[in-house]
Amino acid sequence: MKELTATGQTVEEAIEKGISQLKVSREKVDIKVIDEGKKGIFGIFGSRLAIVKLTVNVDPVMEAKQFLSDVCKQMDVEVNIESTIDGKYVYFQLNSDKTGLLIGKRGQTLNALQILTQVVLNRFSEEFMNVILNAENYREKREETLVLLANRLANKVIKEKKEISLEPMPSFERKIIHAALADNEKIKTYSVGTDPHRHLVISPK
Repeated sequence: MKELTATGQTVEEAIEKGISQLKVSREKVDIKVIDEGKKGIFGIFGSRLAIVKLTVNVDPVMEAKQFLSDVCKQMDVEVNIESTIDGKYVYFQLNSDKTGLLIGKRGQTLNALQILTQVVLNRFSEEFMNVILNAENYREKREETLVLLANRLANKVIKEKKEISLEPMPSFERKIIHAALADNEKIKTYSVGTDPHRHLVISPK
């Protein structure tokens, strides 16, 4: 449940400010007037701002799930979405006959959907949550591919004594490669650049 206290010259103005900050529709908040405010003499002297407390009364996971469902409909993809929560991680499993469209080339569509879904979920969540989207076990297959790639390139770096730059990839994929090569004492890994062009470099020690 997300709460916000807002002020304004009038109660209505305070409510509108609060809703604007929360970025939600009015029907999704509970409103409690703390102070109706006071105009004061000539609207200046002795005036007091109105204060309201807004409480978002929606389930963050359900909002994120609805967002995903709406986007898939716009893509003309029928999908069944399963969600599970593990600590600060929310996992969405997308089941569809058109998973190829949802995954996209090298997971680009799935990654973009994941970023957008995380933004929607955290708009309603009190604490920051991470979203992981998966379809047809793509994440597991991608992790296996990245680990194999990491070890192959590490061997090449050691043999040729030259650093290698990988293609840009999201942070969670870079972490997979960092972790895969963490115990290799002959090379080091680091990331350079800014998103969406941030990429990993494997370099000889």
